[in-house]
Amino acid sequence: MASKFKRIALMGRYSTKQAQDTLEKLISFLSKKSVELLIENETGATLPEHDLPIVDREQLGTACDLVIVVGGDGSLLSAARAVAESEVPVIGINRGLLGFLTDLSPDNFEQCLDDILQGDYQEENRFLLCADIYADDNICRVGSALNDVVLYAGEVARMIEFELYIDDQFVYSQRSDGLIIATPTGSTAYSLSGGGPIMHPSLNAMVLVPMFPHTLTSRPIVVSCDSIIELRVAATTSDIHPGISCDGQQVVALSPGAKLRIHRKDKGLRLIHPKDYNYYNTLRTKLEWGSKLGKAK
Repeated sequence: MASKFKRIALMGRYSTKQAQDTLEKLISFLSKKSVELLIENETGATLPEHDLPIVDREQLGTACDLVIVVGGDGSLLSAARAVAESEVPVIGINRGLLGFLTDLSPDNFEQCLDDILQGDYQEENRFLLCADIYADDNICRVGSALNDVVLYAGEVARMIEFELYIDDQFVYSQRSDGLIIATPTGSTAYSLSGGGPIMHPSLNAMVLVPMFPHTLTSRPIVVSCDSIIELRVAATTSDIHPGISCDGQQVVALSPGAKLRIHRKDKGLRLIHPKDYNYYNTLRTKLEWGSKLGKAK
């Protein structure tokens, strides 16, 4: 049967021998299918021998109709930011640690991929966030994030002062190490370690999680994903150099007195899962929750 996807790009965590072995195994498998294979430039540079066409990461969205990521969630986050604008679907083979987003096992991905190539899979849309800095009548785009946008102090054991506005309404002023603004996708990442709630990926919401606030009454807030979040850093923090990160990978310094605005990105990530994918099973497995109790005798 002909493949639903005709041009497939490969991208991955290329720093480990295990990931390289899986990439080579994946190339061998897909080479037998009626598809055209491409490889992202940094990934291709790490493989000792291959004759696949190279494509720049920034061009992935226009070069293929499916991206397969070999690596952990960080690798998939990079792919998501690269292709979300063009709405090219992404699926991951897990070569990371937890792997909430990379579903396929590196040991037996072949059957799942066979089904996916034939159009037998689940698909969902995960929204991203955009972050912009407003300072001195200038606008600077920080980047986009599938997991989270984080305001942080930039120095160890230092606090910053900032004000939070949601849809132009003042919420609070705070002294803390910073603030995490996370999507449902990112609710199982940095936000979770900061005490934030786990949110189902289908929720149209985002959560704001304070980082070590200087008050016992500060708690996470869940708001609509259509809200506009604005953070205003106090001008009195001139001796501190706060920063903004998107998915922990894009980092920009924020000057005192500047404003950070965060909003939902127009286009989201098309994330593909195997046909038997179950979100709660993923949580149970990754977070080591208890399984079903045995039947009572």
